[in-house]
Amino acid sequence: MKDKNALITGASTGIGEACALYLAERGWRVFAGVRKPADAKRLEAAAEGIRAVTVDVTKPVQIAAAVKVVQKQVGRAGLQGLVNNAGVVVGGPLEFLPLDELRFQHEVNFLGQIAVTQAFLPLLRQGQGRVVNMSSISGRVTTPFLGPYSTSKFALEAFSDGLRRELRPWGLHVASILPGPIATPLWDKSLDMAETMSAKLPKQAEALYGKAMRRRVNTTARLGMHGVPPEAVARDVLHALSAARPRIRYAPGRFIALAIWALRFAPDRLLDWVLTRDI
Repeated sequence: MKDKNALITGASTGIGEACALYLAERGWRVFAGVRKPADAKRLEAAAEGIRAVTVDVTKPVQIAAAVKVVQKQVGRAGLQGLVNNAGVVVGGPLEFLPLDELRFQHEVNFLGQIAVTQAFLPLLRQGQGRVVNMSSISGRVTTPFLGPYSTSKFALEAFSDGLRRELRPWGLHVASILPGPIATPLWDKSLDMAETMSAKLPKQAEALYGKAMRRRVNTTARLGMHGVPPEAVARDVLHALSAARPRIRYAPGRFIALAIWALRFAPDRLLDWVLTRDI
């Protein structure tokens, strides 16, 4: 690759930050999507090849402004990579989940990714670039009380497949990364969001689901805090962007790769039993 320009959304912390640093250390010019000036300053100081760009994936005006900033910087070289990484976790019992919370989950994790991709596709065409969508093991299997998050990732998987097939005539590849538990601050945020969500639910929801929901959220967060380091995901992102024969899906870590393989053969009733033993 002569030119190596990539935009990464949600680059303030966790997987996005790890990807930005990993690519910059290997000669890429990285446009790191952030929402706060403090994060922009910190990232630009961390690596010479990083240029912070303010972009909230739910705000079309910020996306359009980011396109102009990137276009001015890359010129005729265009973009060689777009990493749709921005994401949040919304959890709760589907019986009582406020629909506004479900809309917010999909605005960030799904519709925001489409909006960014549509906006940057002209630059990707110009640079013969690739798209990498940050999905999740939750895009293949749904656990109790993470239904909202899982629906957004299932939708993102469908988007990845559809976009890849539509862009195939132009040789623009689309890859999907399916991490499992990753040691990032996302899980700290998910615990805070779970507490906030519980306060919004009616008393009946607490009576029916309260104890089980807290056990599940704490277990999930604990797995995440001791999960695979985000650098493992960054390695797969680099391969997806630069390999001569990139894969369609990546599963960082041997355990997740094995789990995704096993899911192809596991009966639904067996999964129901395994995933509900502690509720």
